[in-house]
Amino acid sequence: MSRDLTSDRFATLTFDRRVAAPLATLYAAWTSPAARAVWASPAPSVTVEFLEADPRVGGREVSLCKVEGQPDIRVEAGWLELVPDTRTVGYEVVSRDGDTLSAALATADFAEEGAESRITVTVQLSSLARDMADGYRQGFTAGMANLAGVAERTMVLQRMIKAPVPVVWGAWMNAESLPKWWGPDGFSCRTSRIDLRAGGEWVFDMIAPDGTVFPNHHKYGAMIPEAMLSYTLHWGENGPKHADAWAMFDAVDGATKVTLGMVFTTAQEYQDAKGFGAPELGLQTLGKLAKAVGAD
Repeated sequence: MSRDLTSDRFATLTFDRRVAAPLATLYAAWTSPAARAVWASPAPSVTVEFLEADPRVGGREVSLCKVEGQPDIRVEAGWLELVPDTRTVGYEVVSRDGDTLSAALATADFAEEGAESRITVTVQLSSLARDMADGYRQGFTAGMANLAGVAERTMVLQRMIKAPVPVVWGAWMNAESLPKWWGPDGFSCRTSRIDLRAGGEWVFDMIAPDGTVFPNHHKYGAMIPEAMLSYTLHWGENGPKHADAWAMFDAVDGATKVTLGMVFTTAQEYQDAKGFGAPELGLQTLGKLAKAVGAD
């Protein structure tokens, strides 16, 4: 739903969506670069390429919207305020071929509604080159629908670890230590190759206590040292992708809040993961990370 409160070059647009997902999950889907990359495209004909993404106050997000046969649209955005599960405030400047088309301030408010949640986005828009209000209506309406679908197949796990961020990050981004703690209780990892950097990969088998082998392939994307990493999960080496994932590391009074998120490729894969206990198994994995840094 949207409504236009003013006209001409300036407009205030409001978009509201109820989502069948917990509040923390919706907030994570809205702010995490890995999730935003999944839902950002407003139409199948549009490809969104992220050049930069830093989901922290003061951080920038730069993307290109590509449509075949048309000039790219460049969007430079930034986060001005981030209040977890409550509110975000950000700006964005849209340009094409070096000409600025619009500037906007976007405020997103979040509310819990039982087992569901709601996001209300208010856009204060200044159209500089031409009237951009219709384009914003179309883009945000489609984006909010995509966001709802992504949030409803997103899993978010959190654990507070009583160790500083550099220590926790170091245990994750170390080729020797990561295979030793990764996986639920009783599982072990057998690595074929591992390269923990943006553009790198980890090819390994996860071995269950009963000897069952689960081939895995993690392909790493954007990383911000001691803050965030993103990766995709595949069923075996170069196998089908089953999730876009990320981990975030936030300092809290000398400890580290680790957030592990996964957007499953389909709603069925999300339901299958819940069915075999993925949330509980994921929390066990974060528990093993805590033990690895001596914080259990």
